[in-house]
Amino acid sequence: MAAHDLTEGQVIDGFRLDTALDPGGMANFWRVSRTGPAGTDKAGVGADFPMVMKVPLLRRGEDPITIVGFEVEQMILARLSGAHVPRFVTAGDFEQPYIVIEFVAGTSLKTLLDKTPLPPEEVAAIGAKTAYALHDVHRQHVIHLDLKPSNVILRDNEAVLIDFGLSRHDQLPDLIAEEFEGAVGTGPYIAPEQVLGDRGDPRSDIFSLGVILYFLATGERPFGEPQREAEWRRRLWRDPQPPRRWNKGVPPWLQEIILRCLEIDPGDRYATAAQLAFDLAHPTEVALTRRAARETRDGIGAVAMRWFRARNARPARRRNVAGQLSRAPIIMAAIDLAPEAEKLADALAAAVGRLLATEPDARVTCVNVLKTARLALDPLEDAEGRNPHLQRLIELKHWARRLAVASDRITYHVFESTDPAAAVIEYARNIQVDHIVIGARGSSTLRRYLGSVSAQVVAEAPCTVTVVRPPHQVGQSAAA
Repeated sequence: MAAHDLTEGQVIDGFRLDTALDPGGMANFWRVSRTGPAGTDKAGVGADFPMVMKVPLLRRGEDPITIVGFEVEQMILARLSGAHVPRFVTAGDFEQPYIVIEFVAGTSLKTLLDKTPLPPEEVAAIGAKTAYALHDVHRQHVIHLDLKPSNVILRDNEAVLIDFGLSRHDQLPDLIAEEFEGAVGTGPYIAPEQVLGDRGDPRSDIFSLGVILYFLATGERPFGEPQREAEWRRRLWRDPQPPRRWNKGVPPWLQEIILRCLEIDPGDRYATAAQLAFDLAHPTEVALTRRAARETRDGIGAVAMRWFRARNARPARRRNVAGQLSRAPIIMAAIDLAPEAEKLADALAAAVGRLLATEPDARVTCVNVLKTARLALDPLEDAEGRNPHLQRLIELKHWARRLAVASDRITYHVFESTDPAAAVIEYARNIQVDHIVIGARGSSTLRRYLGSVSAQVVAEAPCTVTVVRPPHQVGQSAAA
């Protein structure tokens, strides 16, 4: 099912598409209703609220982050509850990708941008509602990491946060960090530590909310509209103009709050969104510092010192964030999905199953490498018009059904590379895999001469490697 093939009146898993809504950057949206009594459709649960179906765009050449973001959002939304997030109904899989959630009727913050600058009291009220919403999701182990006006909806006397495709749940695999190098986010709102690859600090959301407050109060974005990661890095050393530089009507207490949110070092920001919400709701109790009276940005000396430190800054080491109860080993299953490797796939599943029997809390990451040509352009669709990347994800899920592992402890990844062994090794190094289980089809003169993928992985991987062969070659299995 492709997003562009949907039509009004179409029924998908018991949901009828009623009205098409404005599309987003990575998905189409439809108001939907049930075609039968509650409990008769795929969701199997009652829902007495309006619903919307979100269908990711999977067009030719679509960025793989669309697929990964869909997987992230359905994992996280299913675990969130409360008034500050849309209620989750159900989700499809890779064969029929969609998410059905509550339709949040309200006012998007994006619609207020043309009315800026807003009165200080209105800016504070909006900010407090959004901060309380952030505090609620943070307490549920989620960092939004893509907070911006289009992802905040004002409903009654509260804010509702939407679009969790780039988010981080500190008790679930961070698929975004595992699959994409460098910073991921929206340029004007991304926090300095996100630019360095740190996705584990809830104060990143406080920074993004500070950007929103700055825009609402001044009509200007504190860092402009940078499009490239190289431009994002400037916020590691360059502070914004004080809000009162653009709008003299910004009171000192509001400038104090906004600039504290926008501090480069997370330790200088509000410790929690709840503390930020308190200041926004009680402006007369805001403790004023030099931030409140500033009229210009920092001088060249302070900026130069920060620039020098930023030169040596490195991405944060990818690890489980604070709050997880324990650190479990990560097992990578590097799977050959070729039709002729069916017996090998069975043997690989048996080997992973034996490891899980001894380490029941382990995480499993299932990997397949879609080999690309070095010179020629590879087709974006196969002969039957299917997206190869998406098809491999479906096949990985089918392979993994035989494993006795909880769905929140197994993930699926397809990489495109001219060098499959290098792709496996790099991924294992990036996410600190503890044990790789990889298949080897067999030996041949050509393989011995050129070297096999499994042999290269054994030689270069920074962890334990178990090589599995088809049943008739079990005696040749090896570990390194």
